[in-house]
Amino acid sequence: MKIHYECFACAANQCQRIVEMGTDDLELRKKGVIEAAKLMANISEDSVPAIFGSEVFLGVYKVIGNDDPFREYKELSNRLAQRVVSDLEKERIDLRTALKLAIIGNVIDFAVGYSPEKIEDDVKEMLQEELYIDHSEELFEALKSAETLLYLTDNCGEIYFDRLFLKKLKEAFPHLEIYIAGKEGPIINDATVEDLKRAGFEEIGKVVSTGTRIVGVPLDRVSDEFRSIFENVDVIIAKGQGNFETLSKIEDERVFYLLKAKCRPIARELGVPQGAMVCIRAR
Repeated sequence: MKIHYECFACAANQCQRIVEMGTDDLELRKKGVIEAAKLMANISEDSVPAIFGSEVFLGVYKVIGNDDPFREYKELSNRLAQRVVSDLEKERIDLRTALKLAIIGNVIDFAVGYSPEKIEDDVKEMLQEELYIDHSEELFEALKSAETLLYLTDNCGEIYFDRLFLKKLKEAFPHLEIYIAGKEGPIINDATVEDLKRAGFEEIGKVVSTGTRIVGVPLDRVSDEFRSIFENVDVIIAKGQGNFETLSKIEDERVFYLLKAKCRPIARELGVPQGAMVCIRAR
């Protein structure tokens, strides 16, 4: 997915959030946004939002001297999501509801200004919504004959809903060998390999690194090990907007996107209303 006109302002707003979360030093904040402005001058019509944004954010991290400015917020979102999911696990959750919960978890995104204290109320409200596009039957059919699954995670907090869904997938398809991918290091609120390990994902499958800190899965920048896994698995579940932005042009029918269209560009690309939840197969 190439940039839309709104993407520049979105990246600028995120940079302001980064400096405010990353340092109390006003001079460093100013230097951070100036660096962001310089880096954003490299934008082009062919830029991919997730890649362009990540490069800018990492440049700001360096200037303000904070390699993980979202750390406290990630920890907060993990704690709150873990509490909500713990309550849900006491109920009789079926596979389709678990899939919807994984998509609902995608609202937990500080990069678009989400307030984590809203998790519990938002989950209850969105469970009543239908998916605007629902290819979940195709996903489950594909998994029946698949031997391997690659699950591309997105944000912290959200990963606890992913864990619930993956547990249900493992119950329904016990033959599956599951790979669960996180980022090599911190970038905004994305889940890293270490975040996944702390959340207990090694009990479900093999936790692997994309080999990069760039948001999503930029296939020209991932590690050789990850590229081999990506190319050889039978089914890929890609969570969130960043994964969609970096993979949407490959038109690989193994890929199923689970996300909420939180911004207008993503909604426009998918042909859905902003805010719609989708389980959509790549064509």
